[in-house]
Amino acid sequence: MTPCLKHPWNLSPREAVALQKQLAEKVQRAGQLESCRYVAGADVAYNRTNRYLVAAVIVWDCEQRRVIEQHVIEQPVSFPYVPGLLSFRESPGVIAVLARVRSRPDLLMIDGHGYAHPRRFGIACHLGVLFDLPTIGCAKSRLIGKHGDVPDQVGAWVPLHDKGEIIGAVVRTRLYVRPMYISIGHKLDLEQAIYWTLKCCDGYRVPEPTRLAHILVSRARTHDIGEA
Repeated sequence: MTPCLKHPWNLSPREAVALQKQLAEKVQRAGQLESCRYVAGADVAYNRTNRYLVAAVIVWDCEQRRVIEQHVIEQPVSFPYVPGLLSFRESPGVIAVLARVRSRPDLLMIDGHGYAHPRRFGIACHLGVLFDLPTIGCAKSRLIGKHGDVPDQVGAWVPLHDKGEIIGAVVRTRLYVRPMYISIGHKLDLEQAIYWTLKCCDGYRVPEPTRLAHILVSRARTHDIGEA
């Protein structure tokens, strides 16, 4: 599985911001999935020195509720930590691990933000545009925006607002735990993003594809990647 669109990664933070603004214009904020069989979930973690990252992808069969593929890679970090530019630090790792996927997914879920980003172009948007896939950002915490209280009912949600615009949704995926921050990545509207997030939850707070990808990177990270 390879990106449909490519760009240089050896960029300065200023060049990355300019490219981010340019690519943000390509984000499609509408679209629906009539059916969805395979969902790929991706997550990234770092070793204790932050010099290496681990990227993992799980391909989850939404009908049979099981994993059909899982892959993990390790590679050096090549972009500095800059708030708002996390995608340029982590996307190369996700692209590398997605290259190992044999079954092209119908939907891509990223542990991170999409449209709910200061420049409306988080990692879920970035990867969605590059792969031209319906993509959802599934984040555990808020990056920007304000919202009201989420009702104590599974499936309940409230809009996430920023500068007079709805940029995502705060979704109750499980009772008695913190809600998830869901935003579109590409080729889906917000209601579809919420629907498929809930569809992929199996009794946990985090949807299965990204939950299992997180477990995979967490296990790999414990081996002190890149350490002699």
